[in-house]
Amino acid sequence: MNGRDLVRSMKLIGSAGAAQRLGTVREAWRRRRSDATGLPPGTERARVPGVVQDVEPGPGGGTIRFSRSELMIRVAVNGAVFWGWDGAAPEPSYALAGRRPEADPRAVLEPDKDGGWRVVAERVTVVVSRQGAIEVRTPGGVTLRRDLPPRWWEAADSGPGRWMQRSEVAADARFFGLGGRACGPRLRTGTYRLWNTGPGRAFGRGDDPLYLTMPVHLVVADTATHLAFHDTPWNGSVRLREGEEGAGSGHDRAGVSELRMDGGPLRCWVMVGAPARVLLTWASLTGAPALPPAWALGHHHAGDFGGGQEVRRVVAGYREHDLPLDAVHLGSGHLEDRQVFTVDQERSGKLPALAEELRRDGVRLVPIVAPAVRVSPGDPVHDSGVVEDAFVRGASGRIVEGVVRAGRSVFPDFTHARVRRWWDGLYADGIARGFSGFWHHMNEPTSFTALGESTLPRSARHALEGRGGDHGEAHNVYGLCMAQAGYEGLRELLPEERPFLFSRSGWAGIQRYGGAWSGNVAPGWPGLRASLSLVVGLGLCGVPYSGPDVGGADGSSSPELYLRWLQLGAYLPLFRTRAGPRAGRGEPWDFGPDVLEHARAALTGRRRLLPYFVTLAHLARRTGAPYVRPLWWGAPEDRALRDCEDAFLLGDSLLVAPVLDAGADRRAVRLPRGLWYDTATGMPYEGPGQVLVDAPLGRIPVLARAGAVVPVRGEDGGLELEVWAPARGRTGGGLVVRDAGDGWEVPEIERYVARWDGDRGVVVEREGEDGVREPSYPVRVRGLGGSAQM
Repeated sequence: MNGRDLVRSMKLIGSAGAAQRLGTVREAWRRRRSDATGLPPGTERARVPGVVQDVEPGPGGGTIRFSRSELMIRVAVNGAVFWGWDGAAPEPSYALAGRRPEADPRAVLEPDKDGGWRVVAERVTVVVSRQGAIEVRTPGGVTLRRDLPPRWWEAADSGPGRWMQRSEVAADARFFGLGGRACGPRLRTGTYRLWNTGPGRAFGRGDDPLYLTMPVHLVVADTATHLAFHDTPWNGSVRLREGEEGAGSGHDRAGVSELRMDGGPLRCWVMVGAPARVLLTWASLTGAPALPPAWALGHHHAGDFGGGQEVRRVVAGYREHDLPLDAVHLGSGHLEDRQVFTVDQERSGKLPALAEELRRDGVRLVPIVAPAVRVSPGDPVHDSGVVEDAFVRGASGRIVEGVVRAGRSVFPDFTHARVRRWWDGLYADGIARGFSGFWHHMNEPTSFTALGESTLPRSARHALEGRGGDHGEAHNVYGLCMAQAGYEGLRELLPEERPFLFSRSGWAGIQRYGGAWSGNVAPGWPGLRASLSLVVGLGLCGVPYSGPDVGGADGSSSPELYLRWLQLGAYLPLFRTRAGPRAGRGEPWDFGPDVLEHARAALTGRRRLLPYFVTLAHLARRTGAPYVRPLWWGAPEDRALRDCEDAFLLGDSLLVAPVLDAGADRRAVRLPRGLWYDTATGMPYEGPGQVLVDAPLGRIPVLARAGAVVPVRGEDGGLELEVWAPARGRTGGGLVVRDAGDGWEVPEIERYVARWDGDRGVVVEREGEDGVREPSYPVRVRGLGGSAQM
């Protein structure tokens, strides 16, 4: 245990009640005894692959045997490259979940120089040296990534061995991803842990690790973009070192990624191409993102509401102040003694009537669900779990107990299909109470302890789909498997509706079951920056639907900070405000009339953009492209854009530049190539380059790409096309997916083109299989005035 963990644990204990403090001390001693029953670490010996002995061609590549190891290489039909050492195959895998792609029959294994071998495919060439180094090259022969021969430290006993893989990339490359990181989105030189962690307090920029980590990183360089995924959920770390160019001297220093894992298979997937192609390949490998219901793309408000009267007060406040609201999220205050899947009958017993009343007005109720089940004989959830043998057991065979806010608790083993089926049935009562979705919380999993990590003991045993293993292997996929249980349960309970579920923790593939929530981000300007970093980073790991709590976790933001956070949140996929522990703090009217007026503009602006968000959601489902994209998305070769972390693209059409510093009323905005319009003033700016844009307290800079066709909500509530005039002599366009419901019907993708047509000015036409025709929606053309500025 390091000093930082100790401080974190002591702060946690100090904030708890007396009974909980005593429970965490007891849990620490139980954990120490439990982990001590495991096998001793034993002696270790280092091992490397050795030299090539022979090869065996196979589908998409083949197997290369070395003197002390063997390597499987396979190129899939979607262009993804897989390799696995020591007999590691693509499956079993929690990330793939049965989606193993077919091998590319055109890929050929052939000899290379100096006794090595290579696999040649249409989109990529993989070269393996005689000592086991692996190079990924473009078809033109440019090396994108070089993985040095791996090293293993195998325990003399039967325990898992540790391993290390060092990789080199181009000197100009930049790293992104690794799940939800508060210190990004660009990951600078440093070490990043791969262990889902509840910090036990609100986090700020730079805190690491957090709730949702994954061994997925995107590498962006001048030559190409590639994504690397090391498919093992074990505890590990990634040490990154950005490269340095030799300023023309020819002595470039390569960028380095060094992965160290405590165990598990050494297997890797690599995808190469433009960012959009890479994310499409990643989605085809790990599953298409879940499509949220249309209402979930609106405004949510969360709080630890204890009963129906508090919920009514908040909803009435939004109506009174003419503010849009689509959902209310209920914290643990509505539960009976914080026990999961219960309701405090005295305070919240009339939730079904309340839910029906609110739904008629377009507001949904979403409750919190945590995995811990309080040890409470007589409680139906606890007792049914005991009968089902659903709870995690230790090495001795006894059920593992932990401590959470509800008290002494046990934890379902979601890595067992039978337990997932039991758990998904528990959502039925919530559906009967009128809930429309679920908010998964503390599912790293978190269990408080006086010393060490606030999770289950490493020696705790898990089913792992019948393979069996300990918590060291199961920890990072625990939240993913819980999300799977919830999603599958909602599919069965509400087969005609798209499930709404988002999670604090997860792993690669979590997008199949829903979105992600940032967790308890600290109030303050660093927390604001951290929340943007999380959303961008998760999108580049294939999780397009995510968002923070506007204003931070405890409602203590200043009026200015709250407003700037709200203005950012209005352009993020999951748009959620949150009331703090102090009653009422966190609603827009709590910060004064000026903030309320500007907050109304932000909220109505989000409501106006709902058709655009619906379109982005459907495109994410089909292509894996995130709603929120870094500025370099369409031009990864632009190094200035690669280094820009304070602005983002919303789809292809809008550039959002949030205000991230106190007192600012103007800010510099880095523009990609092309003509851009300030949506508030209509002023055009020419990129690439940097411009200074006004950012008064009432709004943040949002720029539209010239030629963009953006679906918006008109004043009559119907869909309207907002068209930003293309540059003279150029054309533009956009996509529209109209989906007003929550069901499974697949709507058509409508394609529109904007162009200049002589005296007619800007003309918008819909393209289809039957030719070109007039749009079926009203069209409003903007951006015709002003002169271009640099």
